[in-house]
Amino acid sequence: MRSNKTKKTLTGIVLSDKMDKVVTVQLETRRRHPLYEKFVIRHKKLKARNADNEAAKGDIVKITETRPSSKDVYWKITEIIEKAQKG
Repeated sequence: MRSNKTKKTLTGIVLSDKMDKVVTVQLETRRRHPLYEKFVIRHKKLKARNADNEAAKGDIVKITETRPSSKDVYWKITEIIEKAQKG
């Protein structure tokens, strides 16, 4: 358990906001391939708590590690960095 250490903070894009109080956030990491030295992009989806239902699809958000609020939700939205463009 991470009681004395700081909690992980990640930045990602909201893919889906169809659930009540929960959003799906996509994280993107770029790594250089060890042999071919080409950048490879990896994606990971996480579910994050969106208690006020403020985050919408396309928003860039900052999420922080937290205690589990349900079976799959271990993260919560701490800040909306950029709102999605409408239209």
